[in-house]
Amino acid sequence: MTRDFVWGVLGAAKIGEKVVPALQAGAGMRVGAIASRDEGRARADAERYGVAKAYGAYEALLADPEIDGVYNPLPNDLHVSWSIRAMEAGKHVLCEKPIALTAAEAERLREAQVRTGRLVVEAFMVRHHPQWIEARERVRSGALGELRAIQTAFSFYNDDPTNIRNRPENGGGGLYDIGCYAINTARFLFEAEPERVIGLFDMDPQMGVDRLTSGLMLFSGGRQASFVCSTQLVPTQRVTILGTQARLVVEVPFNAPPDRDLRIVEDPGTDLFGEAAQATVLPATDQYARQAEAFVARVAAGGGADTGPIEDAIANMRVIDALFRSRESGALERVG
Repeated sequence: MTRDFVWGVLGAAKIGEKVVPALQAGAGMRVGAIASRDEGRARADAERYGVAKAYGAYEALLADPEIDGVYNPLPNDLHVSWSIRAMEAGKHVLCEKPIALTAAEAERLREAQVRTGRLVVEAFMVRHHPQWIEARERVRSGALGELRAIQTAFSFYNDDPTNIRNRPENGGGGLYDIGCYAINTARFLFEAEPERVIGLFDMDPQMGVDRLTSGLMLFSGGRQASFVCSTQLVPTQRVTILGTQARLVVEVPFNAPPDRDLRIVEDPGTDLFGEAAQATVLPATDQYARQAEAFVARVAAGGGADTGPIEDAIANMRVIDALFRSRESGALERVG
């Protein structure tokens, strides 16, 4: 019997409240160490989650021979540098989104993966939730007719200037933080890359980050995906998938709770009140645990030889790059 895959966690980020228990709960894995530049925080988190080791430096965790893989939830501007250092230390890396601040930065991760033979994956946990797998199967089956458009709304309210999401020097702003989900899931459903995009940005005048961003992505054949994301609006999230014969609504598309069933609703549009709509219930699932299990399976199947995940991450960053270019040009920008 092979031993468990042992995770190390870089930093004491708030998202660890969701991810660390999932890493502990995933089959065939456990968390062996947590590191923080504040050793007291590392010790507190290690005690909280029942983790044996706490380090007061990221370097110490990377030097630990017991650690097989690293979960990297550090601020966005530190994703690339510390993911590369982890791979160079012989660790596989699951890195929070966005995996980089530009596609060129993400390509450095591909180079490091090829050089070190260690896997690096962007942590879009939503792709592992049964509701998104079911949604894509319905698109593929033709149940919605021809998929023509996707509409996404995702927002929360946070105007704290000290929060990492509101600091431009750390890669803050709505597009990086949550708009990336709309891009990723549209690409997941269309199973294609957008050709041209345009973005509209409202920048916070004090903090200098985008607080309200809308984007339009044009795919081949006239297909479209649009989104609005905001860090200063009432909290909401919803995805509507529009085909020629029916629409599918993903009601809680991104922050799916691990302890509640979810619904996706298919509606043939025979009336404006949804009388013919049919809901499908998806059982409660920890999408973070599923993501971790899929990661470990990829490692077991070939690790750094599997370049698919990093290529997908680079493709997502190319769309973000083009949207930022459109902010400056005010025009449609080609992706790539």
